[in-house]
Amino acid sequence: MTVVRNTEKRDGVVRQRVKKCFKNVCSAKSVKARVPIIQWLPKYNITLLIQDIIAGITVGLTAIPQGIAYAVVAGLPPEYGLYAGLMGGFVYLFFGSCKDITVGPTAIMAAMTAKYVSGYSADYAVLAAFLSGWVILAMGVMNLGFLVEFISMPVISGFTTAAALQIASAQLISLFGLNGPSGNYFAESVLNFLKNIYSFNIRDSVLGIVTIIILLGLKRLGDGCCRNDKLSKQIRWFVSLGRNAVVVIIGIIVAYIIKTVTGNESLKLIGEIGSGLPKIQLPPFRTVVGNETHNFSDMVQNLGPQSIILPLVAILELVAIAKAFAGGAPINATQEMIALGLCNIIGSFALSMPTTGSFTRTALNNASGVQTPAGGIFTALLIISALSLLTSTFYYIPKASLAGLIITAMFSMIDYKILGRLWKTSKKELILLITTICICLSLGLEYGIVAGVVIDALLLLFSSARPPIIVSTLSATKGNVIVITLPECLNYCAADHLRREILKASVDAESDSLIIVDGMNLQHMDTSVASNLMSVIKDVEIKCVQILFLNFDVSLKEMCTIINSNHSNKFLSADKSNIEDIIAVSVQNTV
Repeated sequence: MTVVRNTEKRDGVVRQRVKKCFKNVCSAKSVKARVPIIQWLPKYNITLLIQDIIAGITVGLTAIPQGIAYAVVAGLPPEYGLYAGLMGGFVYLFFGSCKDITVGPTAIMAAMTAKYVSGYSADYAVLAAFLSGWVILAMGVMNLGFLVEFISMPVISGFTTAAALQIASAQLISLFGLNGPSGNYFAESVLNFLKNIYSFNIRDSVLGIVTIIILLGLKRLGDGCCRNDKLSKQIRWFVSLGRNAVVVIIGIIVAYIIKTVTGNESLKLIGEIGSGLPKIQLPPFRTVVGNETHNFSDMVQNLGPQSIILPLVAILELVAIAKAFAGGAPINATQEMIALGLCNIIGSFALSMPTTGSFTRTALNNASGVQTPAGGIFTALLIISALSLLTSTFYYIPKASLAGLIITAMFSMIDYKILGRLWKTSKKELILLITTICICLSLGLEYGIVAGVVIDALLLLFSSARPPIIVSTLSATKGNVIVITLPECLNYCAADHLRREILKASVDAESDSLIIVDGMNLQHMDTSVASNLMSVIKDVEIKCVQILFLNFDVSLKEMCTIINSNHSNKFLSADKSNIEDIIAVSVQNTV
């Protein structure tokens, strides 16, 4: 009977906990936190609407040419880049918590997706978006956003620099109008460029280089201008922000005139783009590559375990962008990850490639004065208009113009200043950055960032295992005193290192010398360290050298004395500069 009652009692406690958890999840506060639109929509007004429309259209003028360009980087048909920028605006409207962020294709995500597309088919890019979305969503629900904090700045900088170099090198073929494939890796792209240099096309080359010059010029045109300046500066500001659209339009006009005048396409063009909206359908869980059918398990196997880097990089980009534009306000990383996961999952039903937050378009959104995530709706509507009305015009987009656009965008991804800064401040981190770049360029971006994180973790472990222990010698009337100053933290991996340093000091010391282990700075140690400190006393005193432990925290002293209470008299609290008093105490303890 007692067993039955205990079981019923346990079941009752479980039911209460489940009920409480369900109540918390379904509470109004939780729903508002998970669906942020509920909080800001009741306050929405016509003024906010106008500002969001202006910002949305401004971002759309950049999102369209960038979407097409990044689809080219990924090896996908151009319309896939527009599809990727389409669903993000609608989904993020409901679940996004940062007004400035725009979700869509990015250069890094496109570069990482390219290997699956070139090796297999476009269906792999869509499936990668679907699977990445679920991974990001799961990590958000489980509050695992802190994992990105384990990626240090040198690794991030090395990764983005390598990505920029890889993407830019892959565009050299198109920039100069060469024949042959661009390549999936930096070395392969450079090699293909050199092999096909004989097919150099003067018209493509001139257009590509002029595109880069115009983009750099238009960027400088907007310096010192903002949306609230007088009309002339407002025009300069708007033209500068829409410079990507400007160069693409110029390229279209040039290509159309050349074809009309000469009757042939002497420039390499994007060509046919699928018109209309994407068909809403299930992500491709089966595809045909060549004459071979790949089922879902085959596709997952082909994506491989390295594809897990895709969602991690997506999270990294999004969280970094959110922090950059939060203005010091706290970031709900969990909510942002949930929003991004849903953007990728739902986007995959509309043929989207993997997406994340775009730094360029987010900066543009912020500069345009966006007020709410509703700005993304108007960007999406502009993309819908382009898909419905302008695809025949997009046929004339020169590949050289897109290549120039992409290469120019890569300039801003390279952090040139960090090299000089690390050279002056931390050679170790500089080596880490260079190593990350080299591995990314030689083996692939996903291997490079993993290698960078692993090397960084090993360096961190090494620093924990070899913390700075300062050994100094002070003169006293009765001989020398060796002071060993401990760091703030000593973990188990540093226990043997500390023991060796103390024994080394005792070997170098003269007979009847005194070793003082100064714990003034020590804030934390574990039982392995405490055990070694207690055991080393006997080894030191065999050599006729006394040892004392000075200014240890009460809790740390207790940890040691519990291990060996006979050495409690070895712990003192005194001023280290008063050596003579400490020696006197040492003599008393010896007696």
